[in-house]
Order: sequence, then C-alpha cells, then structure tokens
Amino acid sequence: MRILLTGATGYIGKRLLPVLVEKGHEVICCVRDRKRFNPPESLRSKVQVIELDLLDRDSLSNIPDDIDGAYYLVHSMSSSKDYEQLEFQSALNFKEAMNETQVKHVVYLSGIINEDNLSKHLSSRKKVEEELGKGNYSLTTLRAGIIIGSGSASFEIIRDLVEKLPVMVTPKWLNTKCQPIGVSDVISVLEKTIFNEKGYDKDFDIGGPDILTYKEMLLEFGKVRNLKRYIYIIPVMTPRLSSYWLYFVTSTSYNLAIALVNSMKIEVICRNNDWAKTLGIEPISYKESLIKAFSKIENNEILSSWKDAMSSGTLEMNISDFINVPTFGCFKDQRELKYDDFDTTVDRIWRIGGQNGWYYANWLWKFRGFLDQLFGGVGLRRGRTSEIELNSGDAVDFWRVLYADKKEGRLLLFAEMKLPGEAWLEFRIKNGKLVQTATFRPVGLMGRLYWYAVYPLHGFIFNGMLKNIVSSAN
Repeated sequence: MRILLTGATGYIGKRLLPVLVEKGHEVICCVRDRKRFNPPESLRSKVQVIELDLLDRDSLSNIPDDIDGAYYLVHSMSSSKDYEQLEFQSALNFKEAMNETQVKHVVYLSGIINEDNLSKHLSSRKKVEEELGKGNYSLTTLRAGIIIGSGSASFEIIRDLVEKLPVMVTPKWLNTKCQPIGVSDVISVLEKTIFNEKGYDKDFDIGGPDILTYKEMLLEFGKVRNLKRYIYIIPVMTPRLSSYWLYFVTSTSYNLAIALVNSMKIEVICRNNDWAKTLGIEPISYKESLIKAFSKIENNEILSSWKDAMSSGTLEMNISDFINVPTFGCFKDQRELKYDDFDTTVDRIWRIGGQNGWYYANWLWKFRGFLDQLFGGVGLRRGRTSEIELNSGDAVDFWRVLYADKKEGRLLLFAEMKLPGEAWLEFRIKNGKLVQTATFRPVGLMGRLYWYAVYPLHGFIFNGMLKNIVSSAN
C-alpha cells in the first residue's frame, strides 16, 4: 500500500517510518525541508520524499494522487502563540488536498479530550479532528495523553525535574491524573490501525495500564533512577508562574511550557482502553516505559527527540535558507591549526556540545546559555540527542546543525540563541588543517556593538576550543 506520512521528521514520524517500511508499505514522506530528512541508509531507497508546507496550499500539489492511506502527525503548539489557527488551517488544507487523491483511510494522532472545559491546546486538537473528519475518506483518530519514551517531550521534562531538583515546591496541577503510554505502544497502535476497517470513522483513547497523578509520575521516575525526591504542592502558584517554573527548570520552550501547564490542569484519562487490545497489543506499564527509555539512552539508540524539532527553538527557519554562509556585511573570526589524524579530529568535532561540552571554558558557555534563557532563548538546556552522531536539523545546545558530512570533514552550525543578528559556527578540514570560522551578520547598530563587545572573548574561547579539539585528537 502507498502511505503518505506527514511529520516524517517529527518525534513520532521518525519512529513510525521504519515500521511501515518493514511491513512492506511504500511510504511517501512529507517534509518542509528535504535537507532535514536523514533516514538510515537502509531506508533511503525504499521511501519517496516530497517537500510541502501544510500552510502553503500550492505546495500540496506535490502529493501523489494514487495514495491509499495517510498519517496526520502534525502539531504546532510549541512553535507559535497562534498555533490554534495554524493547526486548523493546516488541517483544512490537508483535508482538501486529500479530497483530490484516491486516499481511503487517514489516521490522526491527537490528545485525549474527554473534559467539558478543554485547554487551548486540547481544544485545538479537537477542532483539527472535526475538520479532518469532513473529508471524503475514512478517518480514525487515536487520542493519547502523556507519551513516555526516550527523547519525548514529556519524558525529558520529567527527567529534568527529577534529576535536577531533590526538593520541589510545585503547583497544584501535580495532583491532576493522567494515563501515560509508552511510545513503542503508540507506534504499534498507529501501524496496526491503518486500513483496519473496524476503526473507520471512529475515535479511540489509547493509554497504558496505569492512572497516575503527575506527582506520582515524578516520584516513580525517582525510584527508577534510585533518587530520593520530596515534592510539596502549594495552591498559590499561578499558571504564569508555573510556566516560568517549567521553562527555567526544564528544556522546554516557553510557548510549550504555557501550553503544557494549561493542559496539565485537565485530567487525561481514557474513556476506555480497548482499541489496543482489539489490535492484539498489551500496553506496558509506566515503570516499564521508563526502564525501556533509559535502556535506549544508555545504548545511544534514541531514534528521535522532540529537541530536534524546529519548534524546540525560537526561530522559524528552513535549513536551506541558512546553509550558505553569507560574506557581505558580516564579521568573521577564523582560526586554523594543523592536526595529525583526520578520523580522530572529525570524531572530536562530532562530539561537541551536550554532555561533552565545548572543549574550553565550559563555564562561560553555560553562563551565555543562562543569559540566553533569561531573555527567552533556548539556552543550553536541549543538549543533543546522540552523543556521537550529528545530522542536518539536529539541535546542539543553542545551535542547529545545518550541514554535517564526516567524509568531507565539515560541520556547520547556526545559532538559535537570542542575538541582534545571525551567527554561524563552522568546522572544516582543509589542507591538513582544522579551520574554525565564526560568522556574524549584525542587525543595526546593536548588532555591531554586540560583536565588538564579545570579540575579546572570542580570542579566549575560540582559540582554546580549537587547540583542545586538535590536541585531544592528536
């Protein structure tokens, strides 16, 4: 069967793709930026890739007419304050595009929406479901609550809170109940639902076997990690304060923090949990989901992470818009140093950031990240998904990977921190030397003043970083 997969570069899409291919489906992957799509070599020859933007109706003409099924895995809640309108428009455009094809079945992954008073986030999901349901095809909506897996937003937020804070003074929404589900079960349900006529024109809640409060989830996480944690709930913390608390303690963006806080005040419990059993799936427990996630992390087998989504940053960008580093009107800081071994030097470059740090003056990098966070930026909280691999589109602290080619020996990063301009950082192996180039394109007088203010630090930080990369490799 020919299946259209929207959100192919997203957290769920990346994990669903290899499962669909393994089942023998021909998958058409929808991406906004082809340069961000980096499937394993084993999949590249088995999938078709098309570029489209669901907010651009003209681009939807790229969708083939002869598709049999489609997955709608697109959400925008962390990318803009106006995500409700963006999500509705995307759903409307998608529905109209599907009506022009031969598609028989569409599967939409939504959120549990069983309360009368919904948050803006969950209300948006409901409107999307209603709009998709007006198409000339059968729609199945799968409603999930908290998804637990290595790299999921929920998992990473819980991890940040528990591992960073021995004692937590928290808002009262931590007493709200929810029904978490493991990401492996979500993928299994998604795969088995497509073309299953028992699910046509219906919606199903999917969740794990445990109903827990958020407080219980945090404490259980602590037990799994052998960490003793104390949580005190106070009723006076407003949604705004709760959002700031979540934003500064965890790796989430502020827009996502607001959406999550508003949703966490509402119980997300399944009306019934029978669809998984109908499909022959027995969902694993919350504890088992945590153990499975950490097994993936320890073995460096994280297939996808929410941090690598463009919405985890503060900029709306396509990689193709920034991959050519400008020269006109820019300031540059270029340094080079001889190296001994190509492979070892490249390996050192590819491990930059995250837990490994920046090879020199890490305390200054952390301070810069703290300042960025104070001004609403991403800071250094995102880290990186893999400690040894980098691909175009990956997040590395407050940078975004634009280009990564080990054979060529070139890594190009673009700054997502708050700046009065745009910044690139490039590492390139050339003529037996490692060339390190920082480029800054200022905006107005403030941009120029910023460059001259930080320039003295460049000689200290960038020179030390280059020397340590090369000397460690040697």
